[in-house]
Amino acid sequence: MVEILQYRRIMLKQLALCLLTSLMFVQIAEAKIRYYKWDVKYEYKSPDCYTKLAITINGGTPGPTILAQQGDTVIVEVKNSLMLENLAIHWHGIRQIGTPGMDGTEGVTQCPILPGDTFKYEFKVDRPGTYLYHAHYGMQREAGLYGSIRVSLPDGETEPFAYDYDRSIILNDWYHKSTYEQATGLNSLPFVWVGEPQSLLIQGRGKFNCSSAPSAPGVCNASNPECSPYVMIVIPGKTYRLRVASLTALSALSFQIEGHNMTVVEADGHYVEPFVVKNLFIYSGETYSVLIKADQDPSRNYWMTTNVVGRLPNTTAGLAILNYYPNHLRRSPPTTPPAGPIWNDTAPRLAQSQAIKARQGFISTPPATSDRTIVFLNTQNLVNGYTRWAVNKVSFTLPHTPYLVAEKYHLRHVFNQSSPPNGYDFKNYDIYSANKTNATLNDAIYRLQFNSTVDIILQNANSMTNNTSETHPWHLHGHDFWVLGYGTGKFDIYNDPRNYNLVNPIMKNTVPVHRYGWTALRFKADNPGVWLFHCHIESHFHMGMGVVFEEGIEKVGNLPSSIMGCGESKGLGKP
Repeated sequence: MVEILQYRRIMLKQLALCLLTSLMFVQIAEAKIRYYKWDVKYEYKSPDCYTKLAITINGGTPGPTILAQQGDTVIVEVKNSLMLENLAIHWHGIRQIGTPGMDGTEGVTQCPILPGDTFKYEFKVDRPGTYLYHAHYGMQREAGLYGSIRVSLPDGETEPFAYDYDRSIILNDWYHKSTYEQATGLNSLPFVWVGEPQSLLIQGRGKFNCSSAPSAPGVCNASNPECSPYVMIVIPGKTYRLRVASLTALSALSFQIEGHNMTVVEADGHYVEPFVVKNLFIYSGETYSVLIKADQDPSRNYWMTTNVVGRLPNTTAGLAILNYYPNHLRRSPPTTPPAGPIWNDTAPRLAQSQAIKARQGFISTPPATSDRTIVFLNTQNLVNGYTRWAVNKVSFTLPHTPYLVAEKYHLRHVFNQSSPPNGYDFKNYDIYSANKTNATLNDAIYRLQFNSTVDIILQNANSMTNNTSETHPWHLHGHDFWVLGYGTGKFDIYNDPRNYNLVNPIMKNTVPVHRYGWTALRFKADNPGVWLFHCHIESHFHMGMGVVFEEGIEKVGNLPSSIMGCGESKGLGKP
């Protein structure tokens, strides 16, 4: 009898092993390679009717949408045809588990792609959701090099919400000055600010008032078909999943669809406990999925609008058309576009941030406590007379040798080895006063114990201008984090943690810190590599608003030689 039972146990184990092997084979068989070949170059474009040089991918901006399923491998072969500029492309929201060299962050994870060279990015998309890609060299992102990544569930799996059709749009702001002109002004004495954008774009299309500024004949043409409004066609009665993303260079935005409510169901690749909004507030680097139902009067079209919030608007609203089929695509709605929310009313923006919680049944519970807390005071400072942005009075600069390569090959002399500050003078610093203190330049990094739990407190403050505190969207590469809470005023490190949401916090990769407020994050340092954490406002990062985390570098495998070749990485990684 004992022998029979043992035999049955062996047979059951073998059967279980066979089933597991079969499942693994099915998963491997179903996973696909998604191959893209891109040619990146400058072309004259008129996305807002004003003709200027833009960076295009295969002739277009925004670039092609990357479509994949969870578990697929994405390969993008990029040729740099910019002629006179280097290039790097970041895959925003893709954690690059096991492929830190593919993060696409010049100076942190790779050397730039030289003009005329071709570089192959290869990485796995391990989670479904809405993500982005964009340039990560200098300020190239705002020149037009950006696009969407849409990762769907494997065949046979369903999401916890129903819809009939899936659409993606990217909101952006648009400048007429080149990135070179803007960067030169930011680096000059006296300081020259980039100013407010000339237009807001919805899926790469906007409308600049050509009569508002003189230009050479033919430069601005209001009848140019390139700047006709973006049109989203809907069938009456159907429900649409609209993936809304922002890649603005400066602006915080609101987004609304005339006469339609939006139900928020996803944020940065994570399911949200559904809530309804009329205005969706969105910050650079964020992605959301909202559900809309085409349930209004089908005999007309409706406005889709985006407006600047958080800054005194000097940019007209971005307009697109929600087209109810079979109305004509270009038939303008019979109404005036709805006005946006009050630009300087922080309360509804903070309320939306606090409303975003993880969906029941899809909650990833954070560790109850952290191993380390780092407080980042966000300030504007002078450094040797130059205007900079800083964290704890340190303004970040990139080394010539990428951190990932330097750490892997123990090139510790290529950047500062001191430890950057973990906080600021909490007791004495007045976050409401115009900052008159100096900062220092530094390229030192934060070393995190592998697999430790880290809390980050983003503390906002007054800039160098009286009564000015700007909203900063912070993006973390290589990770998602739990958003534990938001608050106004100065963060109290002794009392505010008692109110953290440890029950159903949303996980995100980009989060705002609001005017004169704070935001608390928690993440696991469990992805071997070197990862950037920075303000996603293009000019702010250019002016030093970022930090770098290193974790588990000894666990990083062989790095591809293609990411090397600059600074002291020349010749490394080659046989």
